[in-house]
Amino acid sequence: MANAKFILKEPKAKEETLIYMLFRYQYKRFKYSTGEKILPKFWNVDKQRVKETKQFREYPEFNARLNNFETAINTAFRKLLNDGIQPNNTILKKTFEAELSGNILQGNKLTLLEFIKNYIEESKAHKKEGTVKVYTTAYRYLKKYSAYLNKEIDFHSINLEFYNQYVSFLSLEHKLASNTVGKHIKTLKTFMNEATDRGYNTNLAFKKRKFKTLREESDSIYLTLDELEKFEKLDLSASPRLEKVRDLFLIGCYTGLRFSDFTQIKPENIITEKSIIQVRTQKTGERVSIPLHKTVKKILAKYDNHLPKAYTNQVMNRYLKDVASLAGLKETVETTITRGGKVEKTLSKKYDLVSTHTARRSFATNLYLADVPSISIMKITGHKSERSFLQYIRVTQEQNADKLVNHPFFN
Repeated sequence: MANAKFILKEPKAKEETLIYMLFRYQYKRFKYSTGEKILPKFWNVDKQRVKETKQFREYPEFNARLNNFETAINTAFRKLLNDGIQPNNTILKKTFEAELSGNILQGNKLTLLEFIKNYIEESKAHKKEGTVKVYTTAYRYLKKYSAYLNKEIDFHSINLEFYNQYVSFLSLEHKLASNTVGKHIKTLKTFMNEATDRGYNTNLAFKKRKFKTLREESDSIYLTLDELEKFEKLDLSASPRLEKVRDLFLIGCYTGLRFSDFTQIKPENIITEKSIIQVRTQKTGERVSIPLHKTVKKILAKYDNHLPKAYTNQVMNRYLKDVASLAGLKETVETTITRGGKVEKTLSKKYDLVSTHTARRSFATNLYLADVPSISIMKITGHKSERSFLQYIRVTQEQNADKLVNHPFFN
């Protein structure tokens, strides 16, 4: 017997998740994205509908739309049987969507740019401000490209020809760095994946291997243990703001946490009896356990386990350069970046390159050079593969040779 049911894409998600319709018929299964999203806490699994609660006042209209889906699929299936047509998923989908279009406004009529605009507005309610900013910037450049072409960019436009021309547009017309271009491509693929999941898009050319996210290895620096010791030994009592920035930065250097995490450490995160810090990271939501380094213990004791409130990331970065200069990080460093298709070389003082993210990179690199197993470091940094982890750390050819010189293979 044919029947329809509704399930959540991610039933245990903490944010809104898609609702799929499953229709089983003649030992086959037809799966369709309704394009509707709901917080799992508002979903009634038994009734396969939204809970009738004041916390979600739109439940009557929401459930009515799901009822339309169920009515349309049942009607489409019955029509095929009545017309003597043997149903399969392709025929059923076409008939179902034709039936559905008579009941509800079809989301497929949205253009790509309209979908992205709506998705950004929707994201403001449950995604981080930084993510929304990335989405908005990507949307703005797509609109610029549409104006540049003097034609609408739609879902069917996103193919390898578009990819090559858009990469050139970003690189040559706007002189964006390779990694920035790569971020725009990655964000576009996020939009396309979301639109595909919701049933707005059927063009999968963006999933091809050549439709790749560009990535250029950065020249980001790290600080050695000797340099970190210079930071620690600085007497900054005459400048409380620099002292606070230095202390928080060192916490990051010896925990490997991101700025958003090491600036939010609370007394309850410190497990004294086990000599570890336990934190649920903001970016990934993972819980990490990190041994307390002696420097971290000293700083925590200094503030009685209540770390001072941090400045913004931008202000921290500005003050960090002052601290790094006082610590004597004045050697000249050459950095390169590909912009507008050309490699640009820049000479900078090392203190000018220090930022809050240098802390996390320093942690990973120093542990790696101390022969701590990569898998153990990755448990803290959150890298999913050793390949991505090794791209993240900063090890020179000479340092790598020093690590290997005592290996049994060379002796």
